[in-house]
Amino acid sequence: MLKADGFDNAIIGVARQFNQPEKLVYDYSKCVEILMSRDEMSKDDAVEFMEFNVVGAYVGEQTPIWMMPMDPDLYDHVMEHLNEEDD
Repeated sequence: MLKADGFDNAIIGVARQFNQPEKLVYDYSKCVEILMSRDEMSKDDAVEFMEFNVVGAYVGEQTPIWMMPMDPDLYDHVMEHLNEEDD
């Protein structure tokens, strides 16, 4: 399984699917918190970094999964960011 550097504290489990390699699952909101704390990013900058440099990085079949828990504030914030890109 592939690990994302610097996000060990955001690992929440392992995803399994028939006939597919196991993948680490990360809590997206915890990754954003890590970026905000460790790298002193604003929430907007941390979400943008996650989308373009982490979630957007495909590194093969074992690319980790970035799960978004049902945190309404974070979900709304990310959806706003993604909707801006569609405009």
